[in-house]
Amino acid sequence: MAASWKSILAQARGQTVYFDAWAGDVRMDAYIAWVGQQVSACCDVTLRQVPLEATSQAVSQVIAEKAAGDNTDGTVDLIWINGPNFYALKRRGLLYGPFTQRLPNYALVNTRDPSNLYDFTVAVGGYESPWRKAQLVFVYNSAYVKHVPLSIQAFPAWAKRHPGRFTFPQVQNFLGVAFLEQALYALTPDPAVLLRPVRAADFAEVTAPLWAWYDRLRPYLWRHGREFPASGPAERELLEDGEIDMMPSFNPTEAAADVEAGLLPRTVRTVVLAHGTIGNTSFVAIPYNSPHKAGAMVVANFLLSPAAQARAGNIRYLGGPTVLDLAKLSPAQRARFTSLPASPWVPRRAALQRVLPEPHPSWARRLAEAWERRYTP
Repeated sequence: MAASWKSILAQARGQTVYFDAWAGDVRMDAYIAWVGQQVSACCDVTLRQVPLEATSQAVSQVIAEKAAGDNTDGTVDLIWINGPNFYALKRRGLLYGPFTQRLPNYALVNTRDPSNLYDFTVAVGGYESPWRKAQLVFVYNSAYVKHVPLSIQAFPAWAKRHPGRFTFPQVQNFLGVAFLEQALYALTPDPAVLLRPVRAADFAEVTAPLWAWYDRLRPYLWRHGREFPASGPAERELLEDGEIDMMPSFNPTEAAADVEAGLLPRTVRTVVLAHGTIGNTSFVAIPYNSPHKAGAMVVANFLLSPAAQARAGNIRYLGGPTVLDLAKLSPAQRARFTSLPASPWVPRRAALQRVLPEPHPSWARRLAEAWERRYTP
C-alpha cells in the first residue's frame, strides 16, 4: 500500500482536480476552499470547485462525454454524489474503481456502519469514498412553536393549527423528495418494500396512503403548497425572515452552525421524529474518464483525514457526524473530535441513533414524477 500510495502522490503532483459539487451554502463552499488549500500545501494538487445546482448536471456531463467518445479526457475529476446519481453512473460502468482501498485514510472509516458501505441500498463496492454523514431532522423556532409534531401522522393536524408556517424544498431537490420518502416510510404498511427497486405494478398501492396524507397537509403549507423554496438554504432564509416556523434539514448540526454564523435566531431548536428518520452518507466518486485520477484520490484521501473530518464536524465551520471509527484513531487524533464545541441546538445523540436506511434510488425519481403529475398546474 505504501509504495502504491507513494506512486499516486507522485502522479498527482501538479495536477488540477475539477470537483463538481453542489454549491449554494456559504459554509460548504468555504470548507471545500479550505480543503483546496490543504491539498495544495501538502501534495501540490490544485482543487477547483465546479459549482452545481444539482448533481445530475455532472452525471449528464459524464454520460454525454461517453456518448461522444471522450474516454480519457473528461472534464469532471471528482463528484460529490449520492443515491440515484451514483446508481445512474455505476450501472452504466462510468465510474473509476474500485479505488477506496488504495486510500491510506480509508482504513480509518467506520465499516460497521452500513451507510458507509451502501448508498441508497446499492453496494458502494469501492467506487465512491465516504466523507460526511447526514440525517433528516426538523428545525423550528421555539419562540413561536411550543409543541412540534414527532410523527409524520401528526403533521397535517399540526399544520392546520399553524397554517402557512411549514414548508419543504421542491421535489426536484434532494431534501424535498427525502421529506416525501420519510412520510412514505411512516405511512406504507410494509416499509421494507422501499429498500427494493420500485415496481410499476405496486407503486400506486404503496403510495396511496402518502397522497391521502399529503392532500390533508397541503392546504396548510407555506403559500398553500403552491410554491416551494428551491433548496435547503432557500427555506432557511424563510425561517430566518420569520415567514415559516419549521423546516426539514438533512444536517443535524445545521441549526447550530447557522446560529453560530448569525443566520438563525438563538431560539431555534432541532428535533428528530420519534420512530427515527432517514440517514445516509455523502460520498465522492471519480468518473471513468477523469484525466486526473491520482489527484482526485489525493483529495478523497484528505477528506477522510482526522484533520478534515474534525473540521467538518466543527459547527463553527460546517458541522456533522464523522464517517470515521474513533476507535481506530490515535489518542491525539481522537482528541480532535472529543474537544469539538458542544451546542444546545444539536439533537441528543440517542435521538440520532434511530436511523432509517435510504430507500432504493428508483423511489426518489418515481416519487418526484408522481408528485409533479399530481400537484403541478
